[in-house]
Amino acid sequence: MSTPSLLILPGDGIGPEVMAEVVKIIDWYGDKRGLNFDVSMDLVGGAAYDKHGVPLADETMAKAHEVDAVLLGAVGGPKYDVLDFSVKPERGLLRLRKELDLFANLRPAQCFDALADFSSLKKDIVAGLDIMIVRELTSGIYFGEPRGIITEGNERVGINTQRYTESEIRRVAIAAFELAMKRGKKLCSMEKANVMESGILWREVVEEVAKDYPEVAVSHMYADNGAMQLVRAPKQFDVIVTDNLFGDILSDCAAMLTGSLGMLPSASLGAPMANGRPRAMYEPVHGSAPDIAGQGKANPIACILSFAMALRYSFDEGVEATRLEAAIEKVLADGVRTADLLGEEGATPVTTSEMGDKIIEALNASL
Repeated sequence: MSTPSLLILPGDGIGPEVMAEVVKIIDWYGDKRGLNFDVSMDLVGGAAYDKHGVPLADETMAKAHEVDAVLLGAVGGPKYDVLDFSVKPERGLLRLRKELDLFANLRPAQCFDALADFSSLKKDIVAGLDIMIVRELTSGIYFGEPRGIITEGNERVGINTQRYTESEIRRVAIAAFELAMKRGKKLCSMEKANVMESGILWREVVEEVAKDYPEVAVSHMYADNGAMQLVRAPKQFDVIVTDNLFGDILSDCAAMLTGSLGMLPSASLGAPMANGRPRAMYEPVHGSAPDIAGQGKANPIACILSFAMALRYSFDEGVEATRLEAAIEKVLADGVRTADLLGEEGATPVTTSEMGDKIIEALNASL
């Protein structure tokens, strides 16, 4: 079997710092577990613009098509705010998603026991939380036509169109049901079928797909109620599947239940390639945080957990993904904290690199 391939795009701001810790862990898996990867590195976002004049070079896009998975750090920064919209750093990320046709965005919201006090909700509400939100990523109101700002009479009118085809709904629903089968066999679909025709179709197609997964308990919820329930009683959910707009909002809502964006990974999956692996890109939810870049303050855990998701969903290494997640949990339980996780006055945070080293120590202890 060929060596699995991984394209690493560190990006901007804290991206290179947190990605350096992932590279340490990739090397550890090769040295200690015999799990080797064919790793290549390239530029994206502002770093790519500085060198090539575009946020993603065609050569880099071609590499992304050739590898088994892409791992991205972060893009953007204030120095690029003056650029034309077409070449802003974020356009590189959007091009990757679009051209790889990454239609299913997986956003886990997991609360580690050691960090339950950092949530804005009471500890008993979030302790043990483990939700997976599956957001449709390539259609819906962000992409529908017509769109734009026009003039009617004496005033301007902003237009966006919510549009979904059956096939677009079906493929993300199948992805969500497949995840549910590997988790708690419980799925909640969220839409607005009470006021939107696209929501009616969404519910109908999800019901059709559900017939192929009789073991999965399926429920439906209006998205506004879903947002309320995520705050009221989040542990009632396991897998949530929803459209692009609602998924954008609900996943960020769920993210803050966990206490820190520095802890949250994500995966964006597409259709299977010839080798059976899905096209995939993995990235932390946090941004480029230019205010702390280069200072050793960044939390690398979200990026490391993104690699854990790659182990699980792209490389069929679920046991090793669990090993890495358990190592992170052990480090947190031991009280190791980066600056974003400090809750006690006078406590001393570890640096980005030191957090990576501590996780490797925990991995060594797991052998």
